[in-house]
Amino acid sequence: MTIAVDFDGTIVTDRYPGIGEEIPFATDTLKMLTNDRHRLILWSVREGELLDEAVEWCRERGVEFWAVNRDYPEETISNNQHFSRKLKADLFIDDRSLGGLPDWGQIYHMVSQGKTWRDLLDEAETGGSGSQTYARQGQAAGRHKKKWWQL
Repeated sequence: MTIAVDFDGTIVTDRYPGIGEEIPFATDTLKMLTNDRHRLILWSVREGELLDEAVEWCRERGVEFWAVNRDYPEETISNNQHFSRKLKADLFIDDRSLGGLPDWGQIYHMVSQGKTWRDLLDEAETGGSGSQTYARQGQAAGRHKKKWWQL
């Protein structure tokens, strides 16, 4: 699966143009996803030196991306007449997604098990598979507050 991952507010706390603190387990989870043979694309508003700093920050922590702000590593405007910053990824991990950013343990569980955010919430409520661990993590992170779709 090709997964596009935002940087500011997703891998690190949002301190743009600086680099914030790592969000707990972000780089560990990204390395696990890479080990599971997913292709990761860093998908960021950053460009130039600011983008280079983000890529290097990740590299120093063992996270290598398949591509950065493009669909595949070799893609350029000159070799793709349809070049667009709108990626063709299977999944986007972004703090600005509808419903917010789950914690990285939940993200890994969702990707590796093909589950949705709703599936995890249902499991936590009914005591289903993995619910004890993820319910505790979610409660600790304040994630089980009512969302708009629960109102």
